Amino acid sequence: MTNLVEIRDLKVEAKTDSGRIVEIIRGVSFDVQEGEIVALIGESGSGKTTIALTLLGHTRAGCRISGGSVALAGQDMARLPERKRASVRGTQVSYVPQSAAAAFNPAQTIMEQVIEVTRIHDLMSADAARARATDLFKALSLPNPETIGDRYPHQVSGGQLQRLSAAMALIGDPKIVIFDEPTTALDVTTQIEVLRAFKSVMRKSRIAGVYVSHDLAVVAQIADRIVVLKGGELQEIGSTEQILNSPQHPYTKQLLGAFKQAARAASTASQEGRPLLEVQDLVAGYGPMQTDGTPLIKALRSVSLKVERGRNLGIIGESGCGKSTLARTIAGILPAVSGAITFDGKPLAPAAHARTREELRELQIVFQYADTALNPAKSISDILGRPLSFYHGMAGEKRARRVDELLDMVRLPRALKHRRPAELSGGQKQRVNFARALAAEPKLILCDEVTSALDTVVAAAVIDLLKELQRELSLSYIFISHDLSVVEAICDEVAVMYAGEKIEQLPPSAMGSGASHPYSKLLFSSVPKLDPTWLDSLKQDPELLSAFSGR
Repeated sequence: MTNLVEIRDLKVEAKTDSGRIVEIIRGVSFDVQEGEIVALIGESGSGKTTIALTLLGHTRAGCRISGGSVALAGQDMARLPERKRASVRGTQVSYVPQSAAAAFNPAQTIMEQVIEVTRIHDLMSADAARARATDLFKALSLPNPETIGDRYPHQVSGGQLQRLSAAMALIGDPKIVIFDEPTTALDVTTQIEVLRAFKSVMRKSRIAGVYVSHDLAVVAQIADRIVVLKGGELQEIGSTEQILNSPQHPYTKQLLGAFKQAARAASTASQEGRPLLEVQDLVAGYGPMQTDGTPLIKALRSVSLKVERGRNLGIIGESGCGKSTLARTIAGILPAVSGAITFDGKPLAPAAHARTREELRELQIVFQYADTALNPAKSISDILGRPLSFYHGMAGEKRARRVDELLDMVRLPRALKHRRPAELSGGQKQRVNFARALAAEPKLILCDEVTSALDTVVAAAVIDLLKELQRELSLSYIFISHDLSVVEAICDEVAVMYAGEKIEQLPPSAMGSGASHPYSKLLFSSVPKLDPTWLDSLKQDPELLSAFSGR
């Protein structure tokens, strides 16, 4: 087979805040053949995304390609003139970002943005571009493919937006697509359909792919070969089967061990007590109010749940089922239309602005997308220092010391405190996002996909950290996630949601065979296995798939 991509002795340098030059990619070499999907895996900060972006001839601010070559179809992307690189992007190479929320313009319709590349490069007529986009929406299992393009980004769920960003990347029929953690925002059932769609489209059109991920189970389904990275250096490269079954490098073995440990983990939190949080018949939604006093779009339909002091509740379900809306309603960001929220024995006002500062401090939320949750104009020190000043009145040296402690808690180097969010990796930004919540010293943290951007090793360390903090501080967590291994690792109870309703609640040990609701059975049967043949051999109940095809 012909090599489409040839990366040779690639080196990338970065300038620190002090002006010192450091090498962050150290002599990496590998090939990607036509129609082949190569996965780049490794912990946060290992250089996965930095290497992938060089295929676009792009580096982050403060970085530059200092050596080696990045040849795409015989053209060195590192040395092409900018005008030539611009003509290659979107037509020969395209990019699916980790955070679709940060990639879409909120002021334009989805269709306008998806077909924009066809207009820029004059690839086809506007009508043909819209027809092509609709076909991609269907292939990517998006609801209402004929009309979803007429919506604006805020009118679709996070998982749907991520699939729409894939359609944007594929519409120009590129030779290679860079996927930067594209399924981190997707629930497991949607993830299955998206992975199948990716494989089908790319195999059929012989499109090559570079797939950046920390999720080994996902990588196992889609990659032909795996490149293992650490600290900007290549540790091991091999076929997916060889890497998963016969890893040679100690670091590769560590990654696999961390993944398998997370998959087997079970929560040990067992502290009893009265409910810390009680939600009764919560109704919330969007749009104008109807004559019956409910919103036009009902995102939550009479949801009730409890969280005991020192215990954790997992909320799972497909994209758009109401998981994140539930978190925002509990936090008071989206006021409930009806129902009651009781926290530590006291009723909470529906809206956050009507709650006391102490009530706000005790109940914190960590958002799914760190890209949009962190102020890009502020340093990490300022971001973490603000809640320290607001809730605890800290200033000066005392606040600076506490910022260092928070960075230690989330396993980040203290030197990062002078950087801004754009200078961090996706995983590092999410850990800052979590550290900001810890700064308030809350009793309950609402975690909305808090580990979705973390590689397996770092995610395992964060889970261990959360358990340690729970023992020390009597914390409780609500974990909203599509990663069932994370939910199993830390939660005492798991609530399954579908179409805005809580349809079932069960202990983690019962996930799978212990589920009674048909949708729960479908959800649990869709969890990827560490087996490259699993996706192709997966047999799901046709009646269940038909019953829940509306997703």
